[in-house]
Amino acid sequence: MLLQVVGLEFSYHASPVLEGVSFELNAGELAVILGPNGAGKSTLLRCLNGVLKPRRGAVLLEGASVATMGPRQLSRRVAYVPQASQANFMTVFDAVLLGRRPYFEWGPAPRDFALAEQALHRVRLDNLALRRLHELSGGELQKVNLARALAQEPRILLLDEPTNNLDLKSQLEVMELIHAFTRKKGTAAIVTMHDLNLGLRYGDRFLVMKDGAVWAKGGPEVIDVDLIREVYGVEAVIEEVRGLRMVIPLNQGPAPLETALLDRSLPQLAG
Repeated sequence: MLLQVVGLEFSYHASPVLEGVSFELNAGELAVILGPNGAGKSTLLRCLNGVLKPRRGAVLLEGASVATMGPRQLSRRVAYVPQASQANFMTVFDAVLLGRRPYFEWGPAPRDFALAEQALHRVRLDNLALRRLHELSGGELQKVNLARALAQEPRILLLDEPTNNLDLKSQLEVMELIHAFTRKKGTAAIVTMHDLNLGLRYGDRFLVMKDGAVWAKGGPEVIDVDLIREVYGVEAVIEEVRGLRMVIPLNQGPAPLETALLDRSLPQLAG
């Protein structure tokens, strides 16, 4: 077992954010964390990589507690890509090379440069290697952050909404890359996202959260119309299209009160 999370609890001051979160993940698996805004998905990732200290529970990576690992030791095992990062005047290549920093002795070695180049190639940004980060689009910057994480050669990738700011083609490219990386390298990845269809396309395991607790966990079969109704408050159907399960939300229209208020405001708008 690569990762074990046991009874994780976390609070901001006196407000509980995570309550009794437990799950396991094997090498070669891609886990997708789903849930509405405020469910605790991002907080969970920050607890897994040691940025936040849980109030209770344990995070075990290959049997060793994350809480006992120093920053350098942990950075060799866990790579974390947040939702957004601050662009600066660093070049793209130097930003990716920073992923090798946990391995530096007196500075980068030839292998570090080679792995940074390889990571840039994987995300198809070779031509932007000397571009400054502040000159990039949001989607390009997101790919740079992913390349830095890949260059780290981690045992586990933690990615907080990695398809944010990406167009449709880039979303598929990034998820294909993450999926292939976990398979070929024998690592694991945990990805938070809001796109249920993208999650169903690539996820091996699912953790569905609501109000800081695990609502459901397991394989793709846990994603059904009842869960979508209970977690998201939306009626939906799930259809199979060319072998892919697709969630189709149903348009129920505005509530009666909203309709009445809208009708009442129309004459004023027209005048």
